[in-house]
Amino acid sequence: MKALNRLARTMAAPAALCAALAFTAPVAAQDFAITNATVATGDGSEPMQNATVVVRGGRIVAAGSGIAAPAGMQTVDGSGRWVTPGIVATVTDLGLWDVGAVQESNDIRSGNSPFSAALDVSPAINPSSQHVLVSRAAGITRAATVSQPSSSIFGGQGALIDLGADANTVTRPRAFQMVSLGEGGGRLAGGSRVSAHALFRNALLEARNLAEGTGAISGTASRPPERRTGDDLPIDPRLADNQTERGDDVLLSRFDAAALAPVVNGSQPLYVEVERASDIRAVLALREEFPQLDMVLVGASEGWLVADAIAAAGVPVIADGLDDLPESFEQLAATQSNIGRMVQAGVKVAINAASMEQPRYLPQYAGNLVALSRMPGAAGLSWGQAFAAITSVPAEISGMAGRYGTLSTGAAGDVVIWDGDPLEVSSAPVAVYIDGVEQPLSNHQTRLRERYRDLDESDLPKAYDW
Repeated sequence: MKALNRLARTMAAPAALCAALAFTAPVAAQDFAITNATVATGDGSEPMQNATVVVRGGRIVAAGSGIAAPAGMQTVDGSGRWVTPGIVATVTDLGLWDVGAVQESNDIRSGNSPFSAALDVSPAINPSSQHVLVSRAAGITRAATVSQPSSSIFGGQGALIDLGADANTVTRPRAFQMVSLGEGGGRLAGGSRVSAHALFRNALLEARNLAEGTGAISGTASRPPERRTGDDLPIDPRLADNQTERGDDVLLSRFDAAALAPVVNGSQPLYVEVERASDIRAVLALREEFPQLDMVLVGASEGWLVADAIAAAGVPVIADGLDDLPESFEQLAATQSNIGRMVQAGVKVAINAASMEQPRYLPQYAGNLVALSRMPGAAGLSWGQAFAAITSVPAEISGMAGRYGTLSTGAAGDVVIWDGDPLEVSSAPVAVYIDGVEQPLSNHQTRLRERYRDLDESDLPKAYDW
């Protein structure tokens, strides 16, 4: 309550690092109401003026205009402030690395691993990573984190995490599977998309065989098959004498096949990295053979060219918010109007950070799309749509609809108080709550800022003495 009282008095500085938020013991959720604020609920609607948000027992009780703070509840005057749900970041590597150039501290890739689809990032996530702390200070309260495909087209199983200052960071382990089927997947599969799709289809068949008990999976980890010539050429798996269907020839280890079984039966979402329009069509066509696939497209720089097909398939998209000029041949039709055009076609789109390790820029990307809507001939998003694309929409894609990324009744008490419009570059959080618990905003960057705020050498650490 001391933090709330301080916020109510000043509302001017980030919350101090509290001993109560250490990893040694859980912290009880706080009951509080924020009044007289500009409130955005994250559901796609426009912000409300002079509104109130009430949190009790770690849950949202009410949010909107004309709501009175309950008698006796701690109240914070939000005059001049914006109040929103916490940002939900998709497809990040938060908690998987500390220093990118130091391999020992970097768990983003597993290039020499004997496993691929079976990889599970949950045990490796470090809640004390500075990248987690920096993202939390930027208003991000939930994220999906996953390793990148490197030993195979499969990146493994990603996890949903919260960014709270406690040791229980994993909300849902093995929440989705990642696969790359564009240019990157082609390189990993042996040099072409042809090989990538053959490897992927074979993997799904082997997983289905294992789940149905019709195939013996005992081979090596999933890697591209060795090149063979002449009479030893591999048989097309779609022919009647189908070795893979019979389980006589396998490429997956039992662990990788078992990890893909939930993907085949639709109980685990499949995140597919793909950019080119023709690749998107090929991915959507996989539903004809594997109708239970619960797919999410990741990237989709040329998604606007096939937006009607994506919408008809009911497949959501996680798209980069700043794709404008092509960075590769699979992005030749890239345009910043991509997301706006897909939304206009009825596609459910969440905004992703262009770089997996910098989700703190999500509000800026969303704000750029709001500005784009004002340019003649361009397709952007309204303020409500843009903010939903970094809150409630990614939560829905992650299978957490109504729980995170929203201020609706019953949702988690993930609340951020901003000093201005959160989609403006100059705005920043002044307080962040996760499950109704106020979080510390201190991190390595803020400590460096404070150390070098002035040039008074008497403030320097002893190590600087000469």
